[in-house]
Amino acid sequence: MVFEPPKRLVRALGETAQDGDAWLEKLPEAAQQAVALRELTVERVQVPGGRSSLVALVRRADGTPAVLKLAPARARPEAERAALAHWAGRGAVQLLEPFVTEGVLLLERLHPDVSVRSLPEAKALLEAAGTLRRLWVEPPAGFPFETVAERTGRQAEAMRASARTDPDVAPLVDLALGARAELLAAPPDHRLLHGTFRQSKVLSGERMPWLAVGPDPVVGECAFDLARLVRDRVEDLIAQPSGAGTTRRRVKRLAESLDVDQERLRGWTLFRAVESGVRALRVGRPRDAENLLEFAGWL
Repeated sequence: MVFEPPKRLVRALGETAQDGDAWLEKLPEAAQQAVALRELTVERVQVPGGRSSLVALVRRADGTPAVLKLAPARARPEAERAALAHWAGRGAVQLLEPFVTEGVLLLERLHPDVSVRSLPEAKALLEAAGTLRRLWVEPPAGFPFETVAERTGRQAEAMRASARTDPDVAPLVDLALGARAELLAAPPDHRLLHGTFRQSKVLSGERMPWLAVGPDPVVGECAFDLARLVRDRVEDLIAQPSGAGTTRRRVKRLAESLDVDQERLRGWTLFRAVESGVRALRVGRPRDAENLLEFAGWL
């Protein structure tokens, strides 16, 4: 089988490697090698797939369904492996192999086309929040993960650079950076977080009704993880005349349901929305940027 990377993956990786991507060029050969090493039978490549990895539905030599995932180093696949190993299937997809191959993960097969996003909004938020609660555990000793302070520090530098060249975003960037500084001054907890949690990252499974996939793990306070869930279906929120009020009610409801401080959740939601909006502008996605920055203005 020829492993053709999905267009979505090519486009997304192109945003962060505009001078060419050696990993993408080597991907077909690397995928063939990963399949041969594990004696897998490939059913299909998942399309449209994700924005940072190639995912193929496969079967192991004994017929067990599985997922083969290949990701470049900048997507931090080894951190994903370490987090999944620590969760050991509690709330997240399971690893299926003990040995390490750089950039390659063999995972439990879930139902790749059925996420909680397929549920009505209120039910989707409830199920997603329940899944997230199971992931918030003490990190392993000597953990190999970024902290929230480290990750948002890198993001803050890029935001400041964008604000210097685009005065229109400067006020929101200032607000977001101010919120970050206050939040980092006294973090209330220290947990292993999913890092990029949203409804589409929670898939239907056999072992449990819903399991998380695709973490970009980070260690810090729970409100940071929950913040990305607040803006799920942002395009629907923007289209509603009552979008601002719905957003504020969502912050309150999610904070109460997961015992997270409401103001800290609002602050991290502001920071993460502005960071994503500014980044979308930088890589040429103006519609996404417009939605995200309007959403941030409601907070």
